[in-house]
Amino acid sequence: MLTGLAGVYGQGVAIPASAAAAMGAGGQRIFPLAEVKRGLHGVAYTVFEGVNPEPMEVEILGVLKDSLGPGQDMILARLHGAKPEYTGVVAGMSGSPVYIDGRLVGALSYRIGQFSKDPIAGITPIEYMLEVRDGAVQAAGSGGIRQASTAGGQAEVQPMETPLVFGGFSQEAVDRFGDRFRALGLTPVAGLGGSDAKALQPEPVVPGSAVSAVLVRGDLSMAGTCTVTYVDPTQLLACGHPITQYGPVDMPMTKAMVVATLASPLNAFKIVNTTETVGAFTEDRASAILGRFGVKARMIPVTVEVVPTPMDGKGRPPRTFHFEVLDNRQLTPSAVLVSVYQSLQGTNAAAAETSFRLTGELAVEGQPPVQLKALIAQNDLNSGAINTALFVGDRFGRLYGNALEQPVITGMQLKMEAIAERRTALIESARLSKIEALPGETIEVEITVHPYQAAARVVRVPVTLPAELTPGTLRVMVSDGASVDKLTTPPGGAAQRASGVSDTVAQINRLHDNDRVYVTLLDHAAQAVLESETLPEVPLSMANVLGPLKDAQKMQLTGESVVELGSSETGYAIAGSQTLNLVVR
Repeated sequence: MLTGLAGVYGQGVAIPASAAAAMGAGGQRIFPLAEVKRGLHGVAYTVFEGVNPEPMEVEILGVLKDSLGPGQDMILARLHGAKPEYTGVVAGMSGSPVYIDGRLVGALSYRIGQFSKDPIAGITPIEYMLEVRDGAVQAAGSGGIRQASTAGGQAEVQPMETPLVFGGFSQEAVDRFGDRFRALGLTPVAGLGGSDAKALQPEPVVPGSAVSAVLVRGDLSMAGTCTVTYVDPTQLLACGHPITQYGPVDMPMTKAMVVATLASPLNAFKIVNTTETVGAFTEDRASAILGRFGVKARMIPVTVEVVPTPMDGKGRPPRTFHFEVLDNRQLTPSAVLVSVYQSLQGTNAAAAETSFRLTGELAVEGQPPVQLKALIAQNDLNSGAINTALFVGDRFGRLYGNALEQPVITGMQLKMEAIAERRTALIESARLSKIEALPGETIEVEITVHPYQAAARVVRVPVTLPAELTPGTLRVMVSDGASVDKLTTPPGGAAQRASGVSDTVAQINRLHDNDRVYVTLLDHAAQAVLESETLPEVPLSMANVLGPLKDAQKMQLTGESVVELGSSETGYAIAGSQTLNLVVR
């Protein structure tokens, strides 16, 4: 247990007595990397259980030149003591401060291989970490180390894993989407920890304390935990390596309580409960993450209402999940995806062939809401719950990952109505009530759709032809919404060209519903497809004026105009298309 706390800083912040005794007027004294040599002995602090850091003896083995990158050395050390010799190097231990003669030398941050029997660890020198505090961040560093592999049992250097605790998530959800977080150096763990933002933790944050970076909080929670290396009145440094190395970040910073430390030859880790918020992490760099006390991180509020299907004729009340996700380009899309999926899977409404009728919207600052609407069912690859989560993730990612500007998403509201069957159908055939017609005349389109494992049904759509049509044979397309989208979206390079937030919102909002059949006339007039709208029946004179936009790939000019004549809701997720010929007299 860490005793003799002294040198209290600000509100709820303190340092060990050994470090306080070595403090000068300028703050924490450091042990320079240049003076580190084999045979030195020191002490490191980390929390094995509870909230109080405990000491471990540290034996310096040497300095590995350029181990963390060009000009970035790593100190190699062996840990001594009953607990570290039993547990080995532990996920969540990264950032544990190391002192020699009462001076801070750096942070335990790296492990050697995956199955090492010896508690040997790499230390990030404090000089590198202080560069993050002082704003002198370097381009090189441990970013390359993060990708190290232990394939074949090779003893390679890699950062100590940051345990990412999923609270309220099933193991199945973590297994399905965990690779998205492992790719960023995080270790997803389900059920072994949780979050209670209302819990007060009166013990001060000290070097050696556990702190957590929050990705999701509320009815669902997700937080990565590491150890504090350095504290001053306004900020702290932790981890000794990056979480994502994204640079500027905005993540709530909380205190944490270590329930237990689990020893494992594969991956020992700390079981953690996060508690009260004390600030925000604002920098995620090669040598450390930086947290600032009293700063409030911006979060995106999400509400997911799940309306279950009746079971045995008995209605069940809807279940509503409220949670917030962080605002970070690397982590937010994955956090949204797995959270939406868990919201669906975490109710008794979930089943293999359950379909979901989705309605909702994304609120974007300065823009009209992004409408989310679809009927989503199981397919040969995924369940309805997975496909629904992927649909939401796709729409969210299209907007949030904008290449030209960062949208400010102020909230997302979703309503999922469960349907206890696979609600898909194929367009089997279609016919016109007459094959010859006059401009302006109303005709009927009869469409046969075939639902999954059910009898075929007929949908009739009355449509009125445009008053001005060129005589001759025209094509009429009967299709699902995706087929219409292909005709009204710029193909090729124009579709891939970066668009601003306004255009992206417009593009998403003009996508067609997937539970309707559409009747579309393909007229011989030219059509201009812009980023935010489609202009059918463009006169030749206007097409010439729009020429510069075409040259800049901001517009696609086609030889046919897509004229939407009508549609009808079917109650099924529709797929397929049929093309008919109509003679205009």
